[in-house]
Amino acid sequence: MFTQASNSSGFFDRTSVEVAPELLGARLTRRSDEGDITVRITEVEAYLGVGEDPGSHSFRGRTARNAVMFGPALHLYTYFTYGMHVCANIVCSPEGQASGVLLRAGEIVAGVDQARANRGERIAFRDLARGPARLTKAMGIPLSDGGANLAGADYSLELCDDAADVGTSVRTGVSGPGGLDAYPWRFYILNDPTVSPYRASVPRKRA
Repeated sequence: MFTQASNSSGFFDRTSVEVAPELLGARLTRRSDEGDITVRITEVEAYLGVGEDPGSHSFRGRTARNAVMFGPALHLYTYFTYGMHVCANIVCSPEGQASGVLLRAGEIVAGVDQARANRGERIAFRDLARGPARLTKAMGIPLSDGGANLAGADYSLELCDDAADVGTSVRTGVSGPGGLDAYPWRFYILNDPTVSPYRASVPRKRA
């Protein structure tokens, strides 16, 4: 069973660490002229706010890039990674606290043909949204959708009423202190084939 997400009960006015595991199994839909696409969320990561989480974009305070994180909950925070890929987060916590849940992977459950058109016809079904950049590309989420209301006209989020079997680990690919055991904030549905493989951070070589 699924329940349409809203923040009337304050569900999203909690820290991302609290919200993140409860998003597993939820369904996110993006509506566009090309067709609606829905993903069942199978893997997420939680990021906290200013001074709390060295892996978070908001750790050192508000900037033009991360301003959406400081806004109201249940909105989309998007950013570029490696200068080419878009990643998407769901903003959590009371306004001003800058907490977010990164959408790391999912299963496309509606709009599969359009997702294949976005990703490539030869992509294996389990890999369509298996990774944060793959998920946004499959769903056609652009950087310009940052700030979108996930209970608005272009997006909807349905929470799963059935609890998932949840696995945890440190966050994948996060460098520095934010990738250490003190931050075991990657959550995923156990034994789900669409969950991305864990990858430790690779230190960048200095010139």
